[in-house]
Amino acid sequence: MARWLVTGAAGMLGREADQILRAAGHEVEACDRNRLDVTDARAVHDAVRGCDIVVNAAAWTDVDGAEKNEADATALNGTAVENLATACAESHALLLHISTDYVFPGTARAPIPEDAPPEPINAYGRSKLAGESAVTRMLPRGGYIVRTAWLYGEHGRNFVTTILRAAEQRDFLDVVDDQRGQPTSAGALAAALLALGLSAMAEGAPPGVYHATCRGETTWYGLARAAFELTGLDPDRVRPTTTDKFPRPAPRPAYSVLRHDRWEAAGLPPLPAWQDSLAAFLSAG
Repeated sequence: MARWLVTGAAGMLGREADQILRAAGHEVEACDRNRLDVTDARAVHDAVRGCDIVVNAAAWTDVDGAEKNEADATALNGTAVENLATACAESHALLLHISTDYVFPGTARAPIPEDAPPEPINAYGRSKLAGESAVTRMLPRGGYIVRTAWLYGEHGRNFVTTILRAAEQRDFLDVVDDQRGQPTSAGALAAALLALGLSAMAEGAPPGVYHATCRGETTWYGLARAAFELTGLDPDRVRPTTTDKFPRPAPRPAYSVLRHDRWEAAGLPPLPAWQDSLAAFLSAG
């Protein structure tokens, strides 16, 4: 079995990855920010030594906060990723680095392929693109950039749990209906990372960029209605509105539907449809 290092192990995805990898019988070193400062190059070098695969789930995820603190966001989403990529190159370890749909501007009208030109429209997207560039530059033969989107899960703040909590306090909720994407559960993504890592170790999946999101697409409004229906709430309590009614410091991509061409070409099992993944998540809770 492989020896894995999971960074950001206290976060939503990191905790799911740790659980799934251990359940599959792998040796896992799970490091949160207290155990490993990924901005410390020496500490990262020591942590990576002896590992076969690194899953980098450590990240600055406060999209609006990044607008005022871009240097700090880039230190974690860019410089720290370069530290990990450098350490992996020296130790001959594979790196599965988690990135985001926010590297794209959101102006597409059809699902976005892996080789579409990145053009982030906010500081968070720029910081994540810096991390992607570091992996490509430092680890061309062992780096895997895994873009995901609209992530939710049991651990940490996310749209699904937030909207259901809000339903306990308000009769009606106005939810944006002019942003399209692919709701993706952290559990489904963690399972996908396991499959990608094993394929990479067997020299199946080639290095490069992969899109890993659940199949299908919807809006935040559509996701909220689905969550209401699946939990026995009246979906008509959710009302559609537009992005301009909820001004935020960081602009959001209006269209974040990703294609999975490289995932399919590598023969990897597809992630589930977003409706099925959501149903499984809510039934488990």
